[in-house]
Amino acid sequence: MLNEKYSIKSPKEIAYDLEKRTTSEIISFLNDSSAPIAQSVFFELPNHIIVDIFSIISNELFIKIFTKVDTHKASRILARLDRNKVYQKLDLLSKIPAREIKEFLNYNENTAGFLMETYFFSCSKEETVDSALSKLRKLNDKRIITIYIIDDEQKLIGRVPVNYIAIAKPDQKLEALMYFAPSIQAMATREEVIEAIESHALLQIPVVDIHHHLLGIIRNDTILSASREEASGDLQTMFGAGKEEHALSKASFAVRKRLPWLQINLVTAFLASMVVGLFEDTIAKITILAVFLPVVAGQSGNTGSQALAVTIRGLALREISIGQWWRVAKKELAVGFINGVAVAITTGIVVFFWANSFGIALVIGVSMILSMVIAGFSGAIIPIGLKAVGQDPATSSSIILTTVTDICGFLSFLGLASALSSVLGIT
Repeated sequence: MLNEKYSIKSPKEIAYDLEKRTTSEIISFLNDSSAPIAQSVFFELPNHIIVDIFSIISNELFIKIFTKVDTHKASRILARLDRNKVYQKLDLLSKIPAREIKEFLNYNENTAGFLMETYFFSCSKEETVDSALSKLRKLNDKRIITIYIIDDEQKLIGRVPVNYIAIAKPDQKLEALMYFAPSIQAMATREEVIEAIESHALLQIPVVDIHHHLLGIIRNDTILSASREEASGDLQTMFGAGKEEHALSKASFAVRKRLPWLQINLVTAFLASMVVGLFEDTIAKITILAVFLPVVAGQSGNTGSQALAVTIRGLALREISIGQWWRVAKKELAVGFINGVAVAITTGIVVFFWANSFGIALVIGVSMILSMVIAGFSGAIIPIGLKAVGQDPATSSSIILTTVTDICGFLSFLGLASALSSVLGIT
């Protein structure tokens, strides 16, 4: 029995082992486990396994897992699933958690409303310190670090740190202790949430609607966790792997996510090969050119990747905007040119002694400068262009960049060699 085997392991360890099991075995384990264990293990499973399980999960098992669940955590998982099926399942739960989860699902995954949790501590400004302390003791929740002050219409009007009331007089009203509470709109983006938390040096930030009604809070660790997940996902999508894939994902899942991009990459590789084919006669006459093709392609590829990484980071951290594209591009053009000249000198010297030809050394040097300038410019423009058309700037940018750098590198090198072969005495 799986349950006996895992009886002494933590939920995370169990989930790690279950990843290697079939879907039916995982469901069997969850069915046979107690509600707390089934719930803990379920939310430790990778997202792609949860998606597979959810499509065949029984109503009884759904109720077992999602009753008394953290609605914020549940919402983040359910948001990735088919809405119609999710709403059907949510009707099985009691009204309050079902309503809270549905409210979260109405928010876009990249908004403050989706990231917030609806559990927070609030009081009216007329309440005394003694009253607030009594409520805090009853709740017995160490996560509460701020008391949010609301008016009769549930609008946020201020905040009082818990450590303030710890040293205040018992009969003192909270109104006398409260001060400005920075907040964020529920429809604000994740980037705006990060900016607000950083600018005000907050551990958590309240989320409000357009009428300033207090809806929930976003804790610092929540946004850090979400950002970490997004960053790792961006890294994978840059190279054509799905955000949902993990190191121990099933081979079939990894193939399903990667193969389409590999096929696209194959098409782009053939495009680069076609460019080489245009100069087949030149390569046949000057065979040593084929030896140096990887050098040009490799250096321009690395240059473009450096520019790409810096630009995507700048967009993610909001250091740059789409309107600053030319400023970013000019910087990468300058960097590409300076680095290109330095690399071209080194390459030219090596090629001169290797091929014993000043002409080939000059051609590869000039080609190196051209290709690295183009690569730097492309590395900056591709992610900004994707952002401008509403796409994720990390989405397989490297595949697009590789195509550009290979084609431009081969075209500049072989094109110059063909054009200048008679003038430079390349034989």
